[in-house]
Parts: sequence; structure tokens; C-alpha cells
Amino acid sequence: MALAVVKPVVEETAPQQKKAMVAINSVTMSFGTFVAVEDVNLTVADGEFLAIVGPTGCGKSTILNAIAGLLKPTSGSVSIDDNRVSGIQNDIGYLFQQDALLPWKTAIENVELGLLIRGVSALKRRERSMAWLAKVGLKGFEQRYPHQLSGGQRKRVQMAQALISGPKVILMDEPFSALDIHTRHLMQNELLRLWQEERRAVVMITHDLEEAIALGDRVAVLAAGPRSRVINSFPVDLERPRDVAEIKLDPRFMDLYRNIWASLRGEVEKSYERRD
Repeated sequence: MALAVVKPVVEETAPQQKKAMVAINSVTMSFGTFVAVEDVNLTVADGEFLAIVGPTGCGKSTILNAIAGLLKPTSGSVSIDDNRVSGIQNDIGYLFQQDALLPWKTAIENVELGLLIRGVSALKRRERSMAWLAKVGLKGFEQRYPHQLSGGQRKRVQMAQALISGPKVILMDEPFSALDIHTRHLMQNELLRLWQEERRAVVMITHDLEEAIALGDRVAVLAAGPRSRVINSFPVDLERPRDVAEIKLDPRFMDLYRNIWASLRGEVEKSYERRD
């Protein structure tokens, strides 16, 4: 069977029909003499799901934290909805790799924390938090503490916590990597269901290429660090809605995987060589 060639899109621009929600312009991030990423350009359209892959140490989390305003670029700029990022952002939701729940607070108290910081009244906080916990399948679990919840349930609380404020941009740092494979598939489908409702811009970093393709509209590949940069970008032309387990059986999924891996493999090998 002939392999269908999926040509990468090297120029990083948002689709013309949609507004650019995230714009990373010629960003370099240095820590002393160490240059983590250099001259990175990425644009994410409003409603687009961008997945970023790359070898360990290539600066994926650094880019994510620059968008969040947790790190300041050495040069270049980051903008969200045409506003330059100059500090911690209120218009983002952040799904972390590890649990970011406060262990001394119940599920509903964790979910409403962002609304509390924004000054939303107690009654409205409680109403919205109850609705979001029901939306993520945790009705009846409102008063449970994180240690009383399974890994998948804690991830559902984190999803509600990140999405309840209606962020313009959702950032995800390998959010499902700590889960077993079956729970991971359930959470990935749950995320897609929630995202499909309002289609916020998403920037997700992951080491899992299958996850990147199954979830994303586009997959960007970063070079091995240091001085990492975007080397390729591949559109994911797979219909939505998707089931992450079933979509992997689609021949187009396999073609995409082979072509993206052909770009990523050399960078992974370079990364291992530099460790030796």
C-alpha cells in the first residue's frame, strides 16, 4: 500500500477565516547563558486545537509558560486576543500534568476558587460550580476531598476548575500522562466533548504523538534543545467529533503518524545523543 504523503505547513499562520487568538512572535527564552528556545513563531486561531510535540528538554513547557505570562521572553512577544502578555493572565485556563487541587478543599471549593479570586458572589459561585461538576459527571461528589476521588475524578475536577471562568485560551501540560490508558481515553474524549461546546483556542504539549493527532487540529514539531524552534507543522484533517480510540484505526491517522514521526524522530535521536 502506498503511503500518503502529508506535507507539513512550515509557515506558522492561523487559518485566514478565523481570528488569531494566540500569537508568539520571534520569541527567544534564555536562562543565563542557556537558550531554551530561539526565534519561535506560532499562531493559534480562535477555536483551534494546537498540539505541540518534541523531544524531552526542547522547551515545550517554556513556551506554554510564556503564553500564561509565568515567564517573560528574553526577546520577542506573546499576545492573546491582540493584547500583549506582560504578566500572569486571567483569560486562560491551565490544565497541569500533576494534580493542582488544594487537598484541604472539597471538589466544589476547588472548582469555585477561580471565581472567588475574580470576586464572583458566593451564590453565583456555588450555582456555576454545581453546574460544572454535573457537566463533568461528578454530581453527588461535590463535598468529597481530592484524596477521596480517583485519578480520573480528580482530572474531571481540574477540567471544571480550568473551564468554569470561560477562558479565551486553554493551556494543557501533558494533562493525562499520569492516568492509566483506559482512564486516559475516557478523559481525552471528555475533554473533546467539553471543548466542542464552545471551541476555545487550545495549546497542548505532549510527548504522546498519538494523543496529539487524536485531539489536535494541527501538530507543531519542535527541534531538539537547546535553541529549539518550530521545524514543522502538520494539519490534522480528521473529522470531528472524534473518539480517540476509534480514530486511531483510520488509515489517515496512520499516514499522519508516519509523516509526523518522520519529522520528529531525528530530533528525538539528537536529544538522546546530547545526553550521552
